[in-house]
Amino acid sequence: MFRVEDIADRLAFRGGTADSRTVYGHGEPAPLALPGLTALNKTMRRINTMKDQLARDIRGWDAIEDHRTGTEGDGQTTAWLADCIAAAGAEPYVDTFAFVRPVLHECAVSVDGRRADGVPLFDGGTTDADGIMAPLAPLAAAETGIGFASSGPWAAAEIEAAREAATLDALVRISSSDRIVPGLALVNADRFGHSYGPPVLQVASEHGDWLQAAAGARADAHLVAHVTDQNTTASNVQTRITGSRPGAAPLVIMTPRSAWWTCTAERGGGISIWLQCIRHFAQARPERDVIFTANTGHELGHVGLDRYLQRNAALIKDAHAWIHLGANFATVDSNIRFQASDQTLMNLGIETLERHGAPPQATTPVGQRPGGEARNIHDGGGCYVSLVGDNRWFHHPDDRWPTTIDLERTEKIARATLAIAAALARA
Repeated sequence: MFRVEDIADRLAFRGGTADSRTVYGHGEPAPLALPGLTALNKTMRRINTMKDQLARDIRGWDAIEDHRTGTEGDGQTTAWLADCIAAAGAEPYVDTFAFVRPVLHECAVSVDGRRADGVPLFDGGTTDADGIMAPLAPLAAAETGIGFASSGPWAAAEIEAAREAATLDALVRISSSDRIVPGLALVNADRFGHSYGPPVLQVASEHGDWLQAAAGARADAHLVAHVTDQNTTASNVQTRITGSRPGAAPLVIMTPRSAWWTCTAERGGGISIWLQCIRHFAQARPERDVIFTANTGHELGHVGLDRYLQRNAALIKDAHAWIHLGANFATVDSNIRFQASDQTLMNLGIETLERHGAPPQATTPVGQRPGGEARNIHDGGGCYVSLVGDNRWFHHPDDRWPTTIDLERTEKIARATLAIAAALARA
């Protein structure tokens, strides 16, 4: 016995191959051109739900394994998003700009013949190919040599103080997402392009015990953080849907489109809902112009958004509002945080999310600097709403479809976001 759902899924995805009406798995599956199957075709259209589309978008993101800024995978993401925009009936625009990409060579720490490969902070110091040899000691006790510390994938006060002091030759940082998710979770380079302090080598949690023992024994360590620069390009992907009242201030919907690894739950929710909003407004013309931008460089101090704002500086305040679709809210067991520039927008967001069954677990107090790209709009005095969350696999290679994704809640958030966007797009 067959199920209509099984046939529909095969036709809609086809192992990732697009047919004449489906680009990268996006859009409605082509009808079966066989007599007597009209009812089946109608059923197939009905089951091509928002959840199906969100899943296809998130799978599409996950199929590109490397989303780091300026890489080949970053370029593939650009092409994929542009095709998705075109398939929705909008006109994609790719803003390509010069970018200097850090290229990693040997990056490791070795003690007594035992080695841990790692990734240096992209806004910290580097070494030459020979590296440095110095005693390894716990950071709290280290005055010279190489300091050793542990933290999650975010700025840690003790490590930041040592970087600013710049008295050590280097640091080794055990960096992990969660105590039950071993591995290497990288820290964003918020000061990318303005590096400071000594080299900081991030290594996976599996090396923590032996490196901690070596630090306790003040063992000599050899550390290499050899990085060179490559002149390349990066890009933001944009579109604009013209409203029926051209004099009205526009609505801007933005999301980051780069990450350290695949980072599917971190980025997939924002990307998939961003695409849903494009499809919605391409079919239901808004009163205001709606501007969409997906910006690269998230992990590198928001360099893509900085580029966008440099070219559109007046838009920060001139826009009616900004919607920031940030990190992690699509993750299994994520605690959702809602952020807004004023109480009216805060109430709109909370009430709409609650009405759609996805209430936020936390809010950022109005007036406090928000997290993610919303901070750029806050700093510029613009009006915004912002959705972020937390993630057990944050900045970790194992953040992949389908393990880390809560698709049911992502659909609820998508419907709430569409309602918020529709309200803000009315003039």
